[in-house]
Amino acid sequence: MGLFDKIKEPIFLKEDSEAERQLAALQELRKQATAELADQLDEEIRRVDAGIFGEKMVQYELANSHIPMLVLHDLYLEHEGLTAQIDYLIITRKHQFVVECKNLYGNIEINSAGDFIRTVSFGKRTKKEGIYSPITQNRRHLELIKQMRGALRSNFLTKAIFENTFYDSYRSVVVLANAKTVLYDRYAKKEVRKQVIKADQLAEYIRKIDADPKAEVTAEKYMEELAQFFLKSHKQPQIDYTAKFNEALKAQAPAMVPASCEIKPENIKKTEAGALQCPKCGAPMIKRKAVKGPNAGNEFYGCSNYPKCRCIINIQ
Repeated sequence: MGLFDKIKEPIFLKEDSEAERQLAALQELRKQATAELADQLDEEIRRVDAGIFGEKMVQYELANSHIPMLVLHDLYLEHEGLTAQIDYLIITRKHQFVVECKNLYGNIEINSAGDFIRTVSFGKRTKKEGIYSPITQNRRHLELIKQMRGALRSNFLTKAIFENTFYDSYRSVVVLANAKTVLYDRYAKKEVRKQVIKADQLAEYIRKIDADPKAEVTAEKYMEELAQFFLKSHKQPQIDYTAKFNEALKAQAPAMVPASCEIKPENIKKTEAGALQCPKCGAPMIKRKAVKGPNAGNEFYGCSNYPKCRCIINIQ
């Protein structure tokens, strides 16, 4: 009897998340950040953390669904120059569900053209904005999977059959994880409406799709083989999540200014509050740590009026 015989409950074969690594990298950089860069990082951290929370909501619903299935979280796939980052791939005995998780704030409207419009309230004011369609995003994920799986079939006839029946087996579903989000989809097309659900509807959605008597039942061995195919196809993305902040990081590093800007300790005065006073502009000095150059790791005092004033005091 194999590991996957007689599946009774959800089995998570991949639970780790690239977003967790991204969050850790941003939080580490945040320790060194000041002023505007700190604000930028705080915003980015909130965004990533919200995404992680949304995916955990989906994971909770799946784990407590009691549906026999295999679950792969956060797959990164590549094929012929195309890439796809899939939040959840769910394999049941009848279908494969490609889940795009969105933890969006505000209310979401889907109009007759399939456009996604978000409405956000600020007190008595409201703001409407269009957002990129997660259905379009997921459709591209499905197309990449179709190409990957189709490439395994060398026989023209079997490949044609696979392509014609692909969307019978693989289903796209967009999950809105924010419980406070209201979904307005009255005027959306039927094929669009049935692809967008709230997180607490996910288990019932899977049951409903799998209840189709026309759907072919696959063996657990096939479920295992399919899961292993995607696990082996998963690529660990090589991404520097702090790269876009590097210029701002360099700009905030007073330790990189010319040595002629340095002030000797004996020339320092203190403010009325007891803080060191900048000899050049009179602003309070702030203890910082150099993050670049030969003095990286060394502590120093930098002017709080930086970058207008670049005065520093080295700590011996």
